[in-house]
Amino acid sequence: MSLMLTARPVAAQQADSAAARRSPLVLGAYGQASFIIPHTNAIRHLADSHPTGFELNLQRQTTGAAPWHGWYKYPKAGLALVYYDFHNPTLGSAFAISPYLSKSFWRTTRHDVSFRVGAGLAYLTNPYSQQANHKNTINSSAINATLQMRLEYDYALTPQLGLLVGLALNHYSNGATTRPNFGVNLPTVVLGLNYHQQRPALTINPNAPKPEDVGQNFYSLSTSIGFVQRNESDLNKYLVNSVTAAIGRRVNRKSNLLAGVEGFYDRSLKATLQDTTRAGVKQPDVKKAGVFVGHELLFGRLAFVSHLGFYVYAPYKSNTPYYERLGLKYHFTEQLFGAVDLKIHRGAADVIEFKAGVKL
Repeated sequence: MSLMLTARPVAAQQADSAAARRSPLVLGAYGQASFIIPHTNAIRHLADSHPTGFELNLQRQTTGAAPWHGWYKYPKAGLALVYYDFHNPTLGSAFAISPYLSKSFWRTTRHDVSFRVGAGLAYLTNPYSQQANHKNTINSSAINATLQMRLEYDYALTPQLGLLVGLALNHYSNGATTRPNFGVNLPTVVLGLNYHQQRPALTINPNAPKPEDVGQNFYSLSTSIGFVQRNESDLNKYLVNSVTAAIGRRVNRKSNLLAGVEGFYDRSLKATLQDTTRAGVKQPDVKKAGVFVGHELLFGRLAFVSHLGFYVYAPYKSNTPYYERLGLKYHFTEQLFGAVDLKIHRGAADVIEFKAGVKL
């Protein structure tokens, strides 16, 4: 009899564990209304419309199958499909696909307040053209990067159906791959419905042990390529390279801290010098070297990267003495990783970097 009594809770725990590992789905459909921030005078003539959009998304509620799920209080991982009509013939429309993570700050049976961050690719239907669309100073290429931040509140109308309201900021930019590229920022109000396959979802492993490498140092080497256009009249795409050597330390379950040195070679600066330097005058070196400190916010193999760097060698003063970097990094193995970064000078995109590296 005692064996039967002890077996039942063990069987129940095994059933809960199996259910938790299924990661229930959440399906969403939202309407969006926004306006364009005139962050520079060059786009003020385009900031008089009120874009509207529609979004479909598919989310999986993490439940503890991986240790980091519990460390972040079981976030959702999703994929969003977004359509925007700018209601301006100069700008046209935008189609975007964006993977994202959504972290809850307050979650009960009926209420869920969360913050969502995503990044992906967008297609803009009516980019700048010197001949056909010279007024579109916001963007000059069809393919763009999209960034999204959103505060969401999901209220349970029924056990499966949720009413969602949110405040968001959507951004589209090509990272200066072509110019003009002032980008567009869209503060947005969101209203829609979520269908929850299971609410609340069963969870396991809330206090997963910390990884073995916490408190350990590591080294990394990486290189990147990118392409930039100088201005609207020069249609050439110039290659930009960088090499980076860094030392890092995993300080806790969620974070790496880094410091390093790197070198840059932007061939568009050489072309600018050739256009502006008088004959016979020695041109300064366009290569640059910098030092940086950085942080990586870890989600399993994925990390959100942020760096602040300072140039220590820059004979040609083409921009600010410091730079920032934001990006996504993914470890394919314990040693090999890839990343997509946006390098920035004082809020203005410099180049999108496609990076490959090794962790030592």
